[in-house]
Amino acid sequence: MEPMEPNDLPADEAEATAAHLAPRIAAGITTVVLLAFGFVAVTYLTAAPHSAARLAVALGLLGLVLALQFFISFPRLLPRVAPGLASRLGRHRWFLLLLQALLTYVPFLQFGLAWLPLPGLLAGSALLVLRDARQGWTAFGLVVLSTDLLQFGIGLGWRNVSYTTVSTILTGLVVFGLSRLTDLVSEVHRSRAELAQFAVTQERLRFARDLHDLLGYSLSTITLKCELAYRLTPVTADQTRQEISEVLDISRQALADVRAVAHGYREMSLCAEVRAAQAMLSTLGVQAKVDVASDSLSTEVDTVLATVFREGLTNILRHSEVRRCEIETGRRAGAVWFRLANDGVVRTGSVQGARQGGGSGIKNLTFRVERLGGRLTAGVDHNGWFELRLEMPLGEVPAPRTPVPS
Repeated sequence: MEPMEPNDLPADEAEATAAHLAPRIAAGITTVVLLAFGFVAVTYLTAAPHSAARLAVALGLLGLVLALQFFISFPRLLPRVAPGLASRLGRHRWFLLLLQALLTYVPFLQFGLAWLPLPGLLAGSALLVLRDARQGWTAFGLVVLSTDLLQFGIGLGWRNVSYTTVSTILTGLVVFGLSRLTDLVSEVHRSRAELAQFAVTQERLRFARDLHDLLGYSLSTITLKCELAYRLTPVTADQTRQEISEVLDISRQALADVRAVAHGYREMSLCAEVRAAQAMLSTLGVQAKVDVASDSLSTEVDTVLATVFREGLTNILRHSEVRRCEIETGRRAGAVWFRLANDGVVRTGSVQGARQGGGSGIKNLTFRVERLGGRLTAGVDHNGWFELRLEMPLGEVPAPRTPVPS
């Protein structure tokens, strides 16, 4: 047995461990920073001349503000802590922002300078909740401006106001940047898992195709030859006919098993595949223009279209820096056509190989399409986009399927 390379396995394990821990590390850093801002606010409160009861009220309100900040910075935290409240709020995260604004400005009237560290947190929350850039940055600016006006109102000079303005801006940007970074790291982690599952499914489909096309053909040939030998064997050769009969039964059963396994893997729906791909592309930041007809197709045609789409999408993710893609289907003169195009082509060699039919994936797809009387083409168009297009006759139409939203 060949010795295992000493560095291979540890490197793979280290990479997998790092990918698994990345979201936790990002969330931990954000948590430490938020708690640090909270500690600064506590020092402001304890340094002010407040009574014990007044200080207790201030610390309780500060705790509520920090809790709201954690719910806004970690959107998945509220469903875990209070699933009922999260379901009632739905997507109305602006309610949390409004509540945080009230807890930021109203206590300021009572605690004055001791409450100055909190507007920075509110500015960061405004950028996180208001995803529209104009609304978010407008709210950010209003928070900073209102904080300055409040400081002038309590008699602070330009020097103190300038320092607090810079502190509020930096606090808001740090809270926004770290919270978004944590969210992006989590999204990338989930995307890696989805892509891994996608690759596993693709390999299963490839296995099913090869199993059916190669082993199925061999078993069919064995079955036919056994049937011929059974007919040609003399009637007196009872033992020979018995053995051939058993081989024939076994080969028939094996052929039925292979077809059953391959049939279970091979039935696919283009609409279902496009819906799943839309969610994945959106997570990766790819703008997908989808115009997939909801008309029903025969199972065989629908499966071929779905297979072509999967292979094309795999090539997009592997061989391009895609930012935009287009997925379209339509019908003309008793045929269905399909088009998958994307920008960000970076590997001209792979594109040329696809145009000449050199890639094994394109060859397998071409075989499938041509077997049903269709035609498959792949190449770069005049706009520099890679385009995968096919046209094939319609088969028998089953019951209608669910349409794909664009």
